[in-house]
Amino acid sequence: MKNYIKIHNKIKKFNKNINVSSDKSISIRCVLLASQAIGNTRIYNLLESEDVNNALNSIQKLGVKYKKSKNFYEIAGLGLNSFNTNRNIELNAGNSGTLARLILGLLVNSKRFVTIKGDKSLSARDFSRITEPLKLFGVEIKSKANKLPVKILGSNFLRPIKYEERLGSAQCKSAVMLAALKTPGITKIKAKKSRNHTELLFKSLNIPIKIVKKKYFDYIEIKGENNFNGFIYNVPGDISSSSFFLVLTILSENSKLTIKNVNINESRTGILKILNKMNCKIKIKNRKMYKGELIGDLCVKSTNKINAINCPKNLNSSAIDEFLIIFLVAAKAKGISIFKDLGELNKKESPRLDIAVKFLRMIGINVLRNKNDIKIFGNPKLKLDKKYLVNKFRKDHRVVMMSCIAALTLGGEWKITDADSVKTSFPNFFSILKKLGAKYIEKKK
Repeated sequence: MKNYIKIHNKIKKFNKNINVSSDKSISIRCVLLASQAIGNTRIYNLLESEDVNNALNSIQKLGVKYKKSKNFYEIAGLGLNSFNTNRNIELNAGNSGTLARLILGLLVNSKRFVTIKGDKSLSARDFSRITEPLKLFGVEIKSKANKLPVKILGSNFLRPIKYEERLGSAQCKSAVMLAALKTPGITKIKAKKSRNHTELLFKSLNIPIKIVKKKYFDYIEIKGENNFNGFIYNVPGDISSSSFFLVLTILSENSKLTIKNVNINESRTGILKILNKMNCKIKIKNRKMYKGELIGDLCVKSTNKINAINCPKNLNSSAIDEFLIIFLVAAKAKGISIFKDLGELNKKESPRLDIAVKFLRMIGINVLRNKNDIKIFGNPKLKLDKKYLVNKFRKDHRVVMMSCIAALTLGGEWKITDADSVKTSFPNFFSILKKLGAKYIEKKK
């Protein structure tokens, strides 16, 4: 049954403290690395979403046992050869590009073919950016048109590689890093700046890794075939999930919000830098370091004057998952906001750049597009009073959440289909909206 949400009323002012869902990127990486550790790993505050459940189901299918206790998940690893691939196995990554791409890196020593499949949205995405570097290790990979399903057969004679990652994709970089764990010798990676959760986890687990940071690239060396022990990890809140509530507050009237215990890793804070440049002032309190990750509380309040931005391209990678909601802020800004080189948006769960342009025009915002660059002509007095339908977006969870924020802050009567897609990343999104006073009607058909 398809689920949809109806919103007919703007949210009233609020002053609250909230916690958002746990960091999805870290949750999936913790599950995968725990499956390769020697001994038991305990993960507290693991995100309980469809994407992470698919990660747990995948390692279980590969012979790694896990159990859920009252407040943590325990995963029993048997080292770098934990996976049992003595038979052909099929894994379902669902909607998770992170899971599908990273687990391929851990299958470079599989004894039989392992098939990775996904939902309709994930199956439309290009996997050549992962399969091509992994083939260099000596594995065999089969796919049609570089799309899922992908079949991988590992090698007993893996060889270290030299790889240059030019897209700024943390998934590509991480897949190669995970493959390097199982490879004799030293794998060398030159990677365009992107999220560094995998590197920080490697360091915290004492996996032999060297990193030299330059202005635009990081040089990474990994010495393979070194087992590591089980670990304890407490997953912080997700800044991508936080972004929707930051913008809800910014675009609401006379409201204040504190989001507690959020991961504010430098490689993830592009949205904070962009919003601050737009005069949406966000304060960070109670900073602390945890296993290389910077954690803090985000404090934000309503903003009456939003400035347009000529967004620096060097922030693209660190805000790539947040641009949909950033565009909504630009719609209310004074002046013309310019965003360039955003082709990666169309390689996400849906063609997000295409959808964003269509969405902004639907709500009456003038948008000029030139390939991967867009100009958004903001309207500070934007108020909506028509009926709006949001559908045909490949069930992209971020499109649903962005649409809800638009409905609750700009007005109008909204029907947003496939609202249950938020379960892939943020299962309690609607319960937090309700806590803040949002009113909506949830229906199935």
